[in-house]
Amino acid sequence: MPARTHTRTPRPAPGTIEVTLPWWAVALPAVAFAALLLLILEPGQAHAAAGDPALGRLTGRILAFLAL
Repeated sequence: MPARTHTRTPRPAPGTIEVTLPWWAVALPAVAFAALLLLILEPGQAHAAAGDPALGRLTGRILAFLAL
């Protein structure tokens, strides 16, 4: 019975850099983006803007499109 040989993991080519990110390096910007998006969508009691809420309508339509 032949003995098993161990295969080596492929090494990156010379001159390249292998980057690995921890889970929080992706999660924190995603959470920050979601928080800022919520602030844009529902500004609360802010009455400073007297014009047409075009940005709110645009984000509402984008969210409605993505919810399909």
